[in-house]
Amino acid sequence: MFWCTSTRLDLCSTPNLSESIVHSYTERERNNDTAFALLIADATPNSNTRCMMHQAAAVLDARCLKEALVRNMDAPSRIGDRSTSDVVVRLRTQEGRDEWIYCHSDVLVEKSKYFADRLSDNWPTCQILDSRNCVEVYCQELDFDHHVNFLRLLYVVIDGSVDDLWNGVKNALGILQVGIQLGCPYIVTACVNYLEAVPWEESEEEEILRIVPGMGSEVEPILARLQPVNLSAIRGIFISTLRFAMSSPPSLMNDLKSSAQEQLEYMVTEDDDSPLLIADDDIKSEVKDCVGRLFSRFNNLLEEFLCEPTESVGEAGIMTLFKSYFTDFSWVCQLLSKLEIMRVFVNSWVDASDKIVTVIQSSPTVEMIEIKLKVVEVVAKVLESIGYGTVILPTSKRLHVLKVWLPFVQIAKPLIDSVMTNDEDSLAFKVDGELWQSLESTFVSIILALPSANQAEILTEWLENEHIRYPDLTEAFEVWCYRSKVANRRLALLGGGHCTL
Repeated sequence: MFWCTSTRLDLCSTPNLSESIVHSYTERERNNDTAFALLIADATPNSNTRCMMHQAAAVLDARCLKEALVRNMDAPSRIGDRSTSDVVVRLRTQEGRDEWIYCHSDVLVEKSKYFADRLSDNWPTCQILDSRNCVEVYCQELDFDHHVNFLRLLYVVIDGSVDDLWNGVKNALGILQVGIQLGCPYIVTACVNYLEAVPWEESEEEEILRIVPGMGSEVEPILARLQPVNLSAIRGIFISTLRFAMSSPPSLMNDLKSSAQEQLEYMVTEDDDSPLLIADDDIKSEVKDCVGRLFSRFNNLLEEFLCEPTESVGEAGIMTLFKSYFTDFSWVCQLLSKLEIMRVFVNSWVDASDKIVTVIQSSPTVEMIEIKLKVVEVVAKVLESIGYGTVILPTSKRLHVLKVWLPFVQIAKPLIDSVMTNDEDSLAFKVDGELWQSLESTFVSIILALPSANQAEILTEWLENEHIRYPDLTEAFEVWCYRSKVANRRLALLGGGHCTL
């Protein structure tokens, strides 16, 4: 105010100066305002100069008005702004829900084909009391919020700079459905990009599988993670996983190794779906090679151990190694059974049987008893494949297997039972209740497949053993007695050439 007052006094005393100010003002009008121009005009005694100043002020006033209009035109529209809205979207449900949302036709027409058609001259529109156009949209109650969110997103610039627009997978999936129904590629693309990138929970994945496949090619990227892969990729990951699963990594990686073993078995298992991989000769050859390398490392450990003093059996590191190998062998049996190549393991196990028993029976500690149970689990799988004809071995090898593992099991079972009975928390494993019963049946089957004289030899040793209670070979004994008694008569009926026992 002081500067303005002093300026007015100067102007009154020097009219020539006032004219120079007029010209200076019009040249620098961007740095002045209308009010100051009027102030100068009123302070000018010269009528011509005063008139020029009023004209300059009017020009500036018009320019300011124009700039204000431009700023108003450039301001983004806001959903729900009734003062600028020219169309109402009326969301309605069959349950009677009815909500009016104040929108802008330029936004709706630009981004939605549905609204572009409804607001075109070719579509009869309904006008409400304040002359706004009204577009009714019917939806299910469950989809109501998705429609509201869809309309809000039409007013948002989705350029990837903001990632939290969707409030989760289910909400984005609902908005995607609305976007497709109302013909909005802008929203559809944004939803697809979001759903394709974020992780899904199991329930969300099922919902996506239920909805997305029928939506068309524009949403196919969402399903990319669920598409089947080609056989070459499956073979590659199977072989890589197989080599890791049969390796001997540090103990810290045992969980990763166990997971790899589980997935390998799952890949070749036929359940409600076909196996992911049908093993051909190349795959089976790779599996056999891996089993061979695993057994080679195990045999080296046995040889080293047999050369060491007996006291070293109880060392923690050795115990851990043996436990790891027998755990691997139990899993290998399951995998090989599914691939129908159990023979490669059975032959290696039979050849190493004497050494295994020598090592395992050398220590009565609780930890070694736990390992003995692991051995029994492997023995059960090996004998099952022999006893039921999955793997064909000559008589000498079958007899050898019985002579080695029958006494081992007879001694191991009471030890395992005693530990489990005395301290249920002392072992980190649980004994499968069917293990002993299955093993007993297998022993009977193998015995009854031997020549009669060999059966008699095995049964005699069993009857003289202090552990006669397990396995119970009564069935084998009864069958042997029957066969031996009727043998001469049965064979005589065939021609008499084989009557002598």
